[in-house]
Amino acid sequence: MKIILHIGTEATGALALQTALHDKREQLAAKGVLYARSVGKKNHARLFMAVTDPDQVDPLRFNRGFILEEKQRALREEVASDLAREAQAAGAQTLILSMTQAASALTWVSELETLRDLLRPISEDISLLMHVGDQASTMARAYAAQVMEGRATSLAVEQGIAPEADWWQACLDQTPEADPLRGSFPAIQRPLFWLDYAALQAHWESVFGAGALTLRPYVPEVFHSEAITEEIRAAFGIEDQIGRGPVTPAPGQEPAASLTRARQMNDLLLAYLGKHDAILPRQLWMRFLREIAVDGPVTDPATLSALCSRFAPGNAALVAAHPALEAGHLALPAPAGDWTEANPLFGYRASQYLLSFRWRIAKATKEERDGKIAEAKVVTGEAPAPKTDTAPAGTGLSPEARAILPPEAVARFDALKGGAFAPHNRLGQVDEVAELPPYDPIAPRDLPDGNSGRVVLGCMKNEAPYILEWVAYHRAIGFDNFLIYTNDCSDGTSEILDRLQELGVVQHRNNDNWKGNSPQQWALDSALEEPVIQNSEWIAHFDVDEFVNIRCGNGTLDDFFARVPEATNVAMTWRLFGHNGVTRLKDDLVIAQFDHAAPKFCPKPHTVWGFKTMFRNMGAYQKISCHRPNKLTEGAEGQVHWVNGSGQPMTKDVLKNGWRSSKKTVGYDLLQLNHYALRSAESYLVKRQRGRALHVDRSIGLNYWVRMDWSDNRDVTIQRNIPRVREELDRLLADDRLRALHESGFAWHRAKAAELHGMPEFEELYTQALQLKLTETERVAYALALDVES
Repeated sequence: MKIILHIGTEATGALALQTALHDKREQLAAKGVLYARSVGKKNHARLFMAVTDPDQVDPLRFNRGFILEEKQRALREEVASDLAREAQAAGAQTLILSMTQAASALTWVSELETLRDLLRPISEDISLLMHVGDQASTMARAYAAQVMEGRATSLAVEQGIAPEADWWQACLDQTPEADPLRGSFPAIQRPLFWLDYAALQAHWESVFGAGALTLRPYVPEVFHSEAITEEIRAAFGIEDQIGRGPVTPAPGQEPAASLTRARQMNDLLLAYLGKHDAILPRQLWMRFLREIAVDGPVTDPATLSALCSRFAPGNAALVAAHPALEAGHLALPAPAGDWTEANPLFGYRASQYLLSFRWRIAKATKEERDGKIAEAKVVTGEAPAPKTDTAPAGTGLSPEARAILPPEAVARFDALKGGAFAPHNRLGQVDEVAELPPYDPIAPRDLPDGNSGRVVLGCMKNEAPYILEWVAYHRAIGFDNFLIYTNDCSDGTSEILDRLQELGVVQHRNNDNWKGNSPQQWALDSALEEPVIQNSEWIAHFDVDEFVNIRCGNGTLDDFFARVPEATNVAMTWRLFGHNGVTRLKDDLVIAQFDHAAPKFCPKPHTVWGFKTMFRNMGAYQKISCHRPNKLTEGAEGQVHWVNGSGQPMTKDVLKNGWRSSKKTVGYDLLQLNHYALRSAESYLVKRQRGRALHVDRSIGLNYWVRMDWSDNRDVTIQRNIPRVREELDRLLADDRLRALHESGFAWHRAKAAELHGMPEFEELYTQALQLKLTETERVAYALALDVES
């Protein structure tokens, strides 16, 4: 196996590259290329945190609790173990790793040696890759990123380096000591040393060997387009095609006046923290900077060309040494004077804003006082290292969990207990176990000609037993029309939908001839050409195992919309329901059989708080994806108003991307998306046999059961719909042909389950699943330790 380590940077397209690698992870694996997951989904931040020098605490280590050397050492051992295990299991020829921060933050030879020694047990064949752009444009972007992370000095520091001086060393000489308690992190405050690409190459190759680093150009037109996959193929030596890549928009540039405001505020905040025993969490710090931002022109890279002309000789040598680089890739813009810090505008005074921020700093400090303050003082020598906890690993595990959890899961269980990510059900205002009266039936809406109303868009494969309930339920709560795509069905799904189409209930499209990477995305792209979508009021894309559970008023869309009249996009967060002790397939309502779910507060693993989106058909987005609309229309930003399931605004967090709720944005009070991913144990067995319908070449093993079988918290709120759903379902089943097709589909699944029970592999899986008894915290720990697709 050979290892290719991509070392950044944020300013030269790392996020776009990582997003495409993540998106193509399965296709790459099929071609013998492993894009590691155990060290991070996109950016391999865990690997970065594991190899920095112990005293070089950066914001990542600080925020994630790896301040102390002993905790970082434990992380490093875990990362080494996880990565080695992942590499061995994959059996790939190439291992790709990517750290956004590596080139700009791994400053010392000792850090590179730690990184090299961590990787060598996997392979001695290690090469490095970095993308570069002209230093003036790159400096403008990198400086802006530093300021918005807390940098307190201006580019006057870089301008003050004498032309004859060694740029690299002069920058490093101005590195401050790490003082995380007082907000000083070397990687943020240090001048931009790494822009001397020739010195950077010498630095990395001093540890990894001559010729180890390959430089390639950062070309925005490629990185922020579907052609990113061609760059991946060229950069990592992948001969086979891997399709078009996801489009990651080029990051917007902060106005120059905002940067001045932010830098001055950073300077004042560092001074304030230096005089007070306080902690300012990074997220709150960043929020302060966003609150003081103003509009205006961005920094012109041409004003930095004169400063960056010092790199020209080294650049010429690099172009000669690296075949992918051409002189034009590193050519500076024509100089346009010297950079000066912009006017902050409108009489801005940072001290006035700080006065209004102080109470929020005090509140945050109180919340952190017993944790990070004590650990941060160890870094600066103001306090001794704490005594090692002598409690044995896994204290508090149930006997069942202790018998099956791997060491990584035990370690994660210990970290979760009592921590900020420990799951619990203390969220929101809804009493989920109250026995309340059934909802009243509603009449179908009378839509004007040419208006298809509220449309459900869905994709299915072999879901025959579940279609009629799902359609009846969503008609009963106020959806008007359905557009359903199917592919490769053998259980009667297509025939049921064809009959429903004949009855005027749904529109069915055969998707067997899909093209591209995913039958689902092919269907969603095709749907944009359908009149039922084009003429709709609202569109919601979700699956047949997902039910929109409205928990206000009479439980209808009208009731929900009345509470969020300004909303244009609704993030319907999943609530995962487990098998609830139901083992056998039964021809009964899913919403009646399964009433135990994941806790409402469960930020990890990432599958638990995924969401699907219901959105107004107003042209604000140009593409429908699995979880949300994408490709925001230029100029539509001000028209879009996202809300969560509690009706609270969340536009800033998800306007352009994101498909998971966070601790900040989660909400279930008015609406949640009940997700019955398993249904009964036999239903899971059938699903395991066929793989997931919409993602080809993926199977569903015991790991999927671990992630999805949440059965600790009772939630009967959806069951108030049962009478009106049965009434609607009876109307559908009154059609003899439709009833026969439904019965035939259920019989197919019963026969398939019986067949699988007779196969040792599947019977063993069935038995293992039913024997797996975990508490919710144990389940989270186990899920986090598994390297599987959710």
